[in-house]
Amino acid sequence: MKKDKFFAKEMGSIKSFEFNHDVAEVFDDMVSRSVPFYDEIHRIILDLVDRKYEGGAIYDLGCSTATTISILDKHFKKRDIKTPDYIGIDNSAPMLEKASEKIKKNKVTNAELICNDIADVNFRKSGMIIMNYTLQFIKPTERPDLLKKIYKSLDKGGMFILSEKIKSSGHTVNDLLIELYYDFKRRNGYSELEISQKREALENVLIPITPEKQIELLKKAGFKKVEMIFRWYNFACYLGVK
Repeated sequence: MKKDKFFAKEMGSIKSFEFNHDVAEVFDDMVSRSVPFYDEIHRIILDLVDRKYEGGAIYDLGCSTATTISILDKHFKKRDIKTPDYIGIDNSAPMLEKASEKIKKNKVTNAELICNDIADVNFRKSGMIIMNYTLQFIKPTERPDLLKKIYKSLDKGGMFILSEKIKSSGHTVNDLLIELYYDFKRRNGYSELEISQKREALENVLIPITPEKQIELLKKAGFKKVEMIFRWYNFACYLGVK
């Protein structure tokens, strides 16, 4: 795993963050050091698979380097259960190149990778849809229609697992949670320069919303059974069941 040093050198001007070739090269290290409890979110997904998954295709929207697909496939094989069809969608060709390499390395035989904007893909019927830290990069005005499409494509009893960065409604608490998150990044070896430059690059690219607003959007999309199932400071995971 190549160490993330993407923002380690001072940049004359900060460009908006994008999932380009340089980011793809260090993404696995970046996400493991930048997203709190990243491994635990995957553990939660596997627990939900064991308890609630009733079959059908599994979508990973914003699949990045196919870590989630690889973890799921290993889990199904370990349980000696027929592996489902996996469909990974991402609009970054460099990320999907890494995904393809990982899938091949892990001998995942029934995965389809699609390079496209999620909004432009027609989903087939599915038993589970996962969206880890992806919706936050989609324009807020486009999120309601996408969530409705996700709900419509799920089989009855199907699950939607959504992990997101969030914000609090009050400025005082929100600012505190941001600083606590930056403490987490400092503990994971990121410098003040790296933190500040990435923050600037993500400005107006990653747009979090409050948990109350997120649950409202999920309910309006059709999910009557929806709940936040995990939270750490300004990160959360939600479950919606059709």
